This record gives sequence, C-alpha cells and structure tokens, in this order.
Amino acid sequence: MPSDVPVVVLIPVFDDWTALSLLLPRLARVLPTLGAPVGLLIVDDGSNEAAGDALIPQGSEFAWARILRLRRNLGHQRAIAIGLCHIDEHIPCEAVIVIDGDGEDRPEDVPRLLARMREGRTPCVVFGERRRRVEGVTFRIFYLLYRLLHWVLTGRGVKVGNFSAVPRARLESLVVVSELWVHYAAAVLRSRQPTSFVPVERDRRLHGTSKMNFVALVLHGLGAISVYSDVVFTRIIAAMTGLALVAVFAMAVMVGIRLFSDLAIPGWASFAMGILLVVLLQTVTNALSLVFVILGARQQAVVIPRRDYSHYVATVLDTGAPAR
Repeated sequence: MPSDVPVVVLIPVFDDWTALSLLLPRLARVLPTLGAPVGLLIVDDGSNEAAGDALIPQGSEFAWARILRLRRNLGHQRAIAIGLCHIDEHIPCEAVIVIDGDGEDRPEDVPRLLARMREGRTPCVVFGERRRRVEGVTFRIFYLLYRLLHWVLTGRGVKVGNFSAVPRARLESLVVVSELWVHYAAAVLRSRQPTSFVPVERDRRLHGTSKMNFVALVLHGLGAISVYSDVVFTRIIAAMTGLALVAVFAMAVMVGIRLFSDLAIPGWASFAMGILLVVLLQTVTNALSLVFVILGARQQAVVIPRRDYSHYVATVLDTGAPAR
C-alpha cells in the first residue's frame, strides 16, 4: 500500500508506453520544486502490452508508483474517472495532478497549477488553459468548427483539456458526479465546481501518433456536449418554438390578407401555406419528443463512478519506491 503523500500524479495510458517512458524522467525532474513527496498512479486503459517496474525511472523523485490495469479499454476519460475514484478511496493526499501520458501536457507547468490551487481560500480545480496548439491545419479547422458547435449548443466555450490540479476537497464531491464517467473536464464545469485557469502551451507528442482516430475524436467531442444534454435539448426546444411561432405568424399574415384585404393572393400561396403547416406540425412534434426525453432521462439510473468503478479494475500493481 502506498504511503500518504501530499500530491498524486494521475496518468491514463493506452498502448503509449514509449511516450510515457520519455515523459516520466521530465516529470521526475520537476518534482523537487514541489517541496513534498509525490506518488505516481498510472491507469493502464486495457493496453495490449502491459508495462511493469521497468517503466518507472530509477533514481527518480517519486515516493511510490502504482499501476491500475483495467479489464478492457474504456477510453481515457473513464480511465481518468477510475483513477480519481481509486485515489479517493485508497490514497489520502492533498491534491491530484491529472496529466496525459503523451507529453503534450508540459510537466514544467505542474508547479504553476499547484501554486494556483494553493493560493486561494476556496479549494478549486485548476485547469491548464491552452494558448497554442501544434496540430496540423486540418485538425485545427475541425477543432474550430467543434468549438463553434459546442458554444452554440451549450453556451460554453472550450478551452481546457485533462491537464489539471484537483484538491482533495473537490475530489470528494467530483467522484459522485455521474457525468465524470463521460467527460472529465466537462463534468467539473457542469457540476459547478470552483475552477481557475492557468495559461499553458501545448507541446508535441514525445513519440508516435495519437491512438485516437477521427471517429474517436468525434465521439470524444460529442461526449463533452452530452454532459450538457439538458441544456442542449432546452436550446433546441427554444429554437423549435421560435420556428413554430414564425410559421404561425406567416400563416396568420396570409389568412389576414385573404380575409381582410383586397390584395391579390398569388397562386403559390396555398402551396406555401401547406409547407408552413407541415413545418409547424413537425417542430411541435419534435419539441414535445425532446421534452419527454428530458423528463425520461431524469428517471433513469445513472452511473456513480465512486460506487461502480471497481468493477473495471483487473489488477493493482505496486512497483515500490524507486531508489532515490
């Protein structure tokens, strides 16, 4: 069992061990600046090839290291949720640093996140706010379109990823937020946890290419939006209501011209009236359907990460305290 430490670094990994092996020495070099022992928790998200003790750099500053191996690949968002729940249940600490294992999150920014977390009177989750991306033009275009869609549907912008510092006080409440099972950052914001942001630069991957293909990236983005499903549906219902009112107004204008004026009604007016009637019926039907979807969702059983996460943990490997 790992000893108590003030800070635990949580890293989800799926078949990206080479990049992680390059990241850990950089991370270890930063740890002495934190002024406290640091533990390392790696969540192996059902990788095809498991890593063992050799992954942890000898002579590093980690007080201990532990690897959680999941029964199957769940995606890095659920891997993060499982890691947070495991820490909440088994590892007392002051804070958790969530960082991706590919090197795109810079270890040199960890002290800044912790410093911001500790300086406030109210414990808050501190996210690294991305200032610059290094991906290709195609990715940037699609990412911009996604941010626009996210803002239109939810009313919130997208500016953070997984890189963050989570204080213990926030961890205890976050692990019972059902949305944590879908998307970590969106769950923090949706559950109204106190948050703060530190500007960070996005670095390049240390090795290989991302394991997320186009479909996985789309599903990841839709997962963030789905956390706000009630907000999204309400906005769509409002838009449909507005469209229905426009259709009713246009129909009323046509009827008024026909009954109360001498203006000639063009031949296409009857066709336009039929189209407007179809639009009206369709929007009303869809709006009512979404209303029942929202009401039905409130009655469904939900996943509570803190209660359910252990079903997905296959083994727990303590690699021991590296030589110091």
